[in-house]
Formats: sequence, structure tokens, C-alpha cells
Amino acid sequence: MSQTEAADLKSQDIDSSEAPVPGSVSDSKISDLIADDMSAVNQNIQQAIQSDVVLINQMGHYIIGAGGKRLRPKLVLLSALAQGYQGSQHTKIAAVIEFIHTATLLHDDVVDSSGLRRGRETANNVWGNEAAVLVGDFLYSRSFEMMVEVGQMRVMEILSSATNTIAAGEVMQLMNIGEAEVSVERYMNVIEAKTAKLFEAATQLGAVLAGADESTEQLMARFGSRLGLAFQLIDDALDYTAKSDDLGKNAGDDLAEGKPTLPLIYAMQTVGGDQAGLIGQALATAQKQGFLPDDQLQPIVDVVCQSGAIEHTIALAQQQVNLAVRDLQCLSPGVYKDALASIAQASVNRRF
Repeated sequence: MSQTEAADLKSQDIDSSEAPVPGSVSDSKISDLIADDMSAVNQNIQQAIQSDVVLINQMGHYIIGAGGKRLRPKLVLLSALAQGYQGSQHTKIAAVIEFIHTATLLHDDVVDSSGLRRGRETANNVWGNEAAVLVGDFLYSRSFEMMVEVGQMRVMEILSSATNTIAAGEVMQLMNIGEAEVSVERYMNVIEAKTAKLFEAATQLGAVLAGADESTEQLMARFGSRLGLAFQLIDDALDYTAKSDDLGKNAGDDLAEGKPTLPLIYAMQTVGGDQAGLIGQALATAQKQGFLPDDQLQPIVDVVCQSGAIEHTIALAQQQVNLAVRDLQCLSPGVYKDALASIAQASVNRRF
């Protein structure tokens, strides 16, 4: 992300002008549209996760069975179908995307010492950190085997680049933990790499499979990236506002782990004085102790919520969605295009 873009993001006066929005498509309608394709994706996942190693089977089924929205696989399917794709490789690529995503979650939970995800104990809490890391590695390696089976060099180029970028983003985030001086630019670079990159790969690969021209491929990649940014921005806002039961994980985890996300960065830049110092001390404590006690957590949450940071973060997410919808103008009108636009808007409207 350029310095100019970062400066625009830092501005309190965010341009939230809306793009022309295609017809809205409900979640149930989207599910109906791609029901057969998602069934094939799930079959691919179940087949690929099988192993002669009992622990891999146990953990694999536990993780995959935990549910989740399967959002990234859906984006692969819808992107391909919106461009007239008629084959079956999109379901395999969608499964690959889900494997990569699941592997990153396994590794994240170990790094963050997380105990809860999607309302259940994390795999590392059940089987230990060593097993979680190794099964995450298994999912990564299996995903590359599946890429090879697709037999398209462009697919491998995009996915290998994406996994490398995601790993770099995780390291960048680790370096920011406990840092009170993290800039908006540094934060945006982190979420662009660790979250938005896989969204970008998902929608770009749909275009590649459909044989789209280079311009359309790049616009679809940009759509996915902007959607991914919006998705992460809302996640970071919800960490301060949603209830643990709704999130399926512990609310306030980012702050407790010392992660300076946009709501916290904005609050520090806005409130100043003693309150900014209080936030800085909390980050330092979280980094040193590996957690932040509840009696120190709630006062910071209150400062963030009262500073206007949540509203600012949501407005920025909406701006990204508006830009993403504009990118969809490269597609011909149709229900799949409308579904992609509806998913983008839903990423901002969700409450958990």
C-alpha cells in the first residue's frame, strides 16, 4: 500500500460514496445457486483430508467439521460461474483455498495461544501446539498436491504467491505486537497480506479458470482484495463490540494479545494525553505477560468505543466495499454478479 493511500485511510473524513449496487441476493438464495458446487467442494475436502495417520484424521475432521461460512470457497465458485465457467476444477480450487485458510487458522491459534474458535476449543487446546502446527503443515502440503492436479501453471503461481504473502503478513503482525507507534499504513499492510491476499486469490482464480482476459482477471483480484480488507476491518471492530458467544471466540482477544488494530490505532491518535498513555501501557503489559487482565482490558475497550474509532473503522470498511462493487462492473449482469456484490455488502453489515 502506498503512502498516499495510507494517508487517505488515516483521514477522518472518509469518502463513503456508494457504487452502483446490483440486485441484492439473500444468503439462502446464494446457497441455492451453488448448492451442487459446494457439495462437490465438501467432497473434495473430505477425500483430501484422509490420511493413514490417525491423529491427522482426528484433527482434520474436528477442524473441518467446526463449520464456518466457507466464504472463500464460495468466492471461487461465484467468480468462476459469473464468467461462464462450465468445468469442475473450480470446486477443487475452492477446496484448496479452504485448506490454506484452515492451515493459517491452526498456526494463528498456536501463535496467539487461542483457546476458542467458532464456539469450540481450538485444536491446539485439545491436542497441543506441536500437533496443531504439524497438521497445519499437512494441510498446506496437501493443498499444493491438489494444485498440481489442476494442471495450470497460472493457478500454482497465484496460490504459491498468496501463501508466501500470507506467511509474511503473519510475521509482520507478530512484529507489531505491543507496539504503541504502529501507523495506519503498517496496519493496512498487515491485513492486506494476512487476510485480503487469500480473498484476492479466490476471486482471481475464478477468473483464471474461466479464461478471462488480463484486465478482468486483475479487476476480480482487486475486488477480492478490497472485500478481504473490509472483512478484516469489521472483524477488528467486532473484537471491541461483539459478545464472545456471538463471535465464537473471546471478545477483546486482539487487545489482550497486544495487537494494535485500526480501532486501537485510531483511538490512540484521537484521544491523546493520559488515555493514549493508558493504551500504550496496556499494549506493553500484553506483550510482556502474553495477556491483559480483565480489569485492565475493559477501560481500554471503553476508551476505544468512546473515541469514534468503531464508527471510523466501519466507514472505512464500507468504503472498501463500495470500491469493490465498482470493480464488479467488469462482469456481465447476472445473478452470480449480484451474489458477489451481496456478499461484499454483507461483510460490513454482519454483527458477528
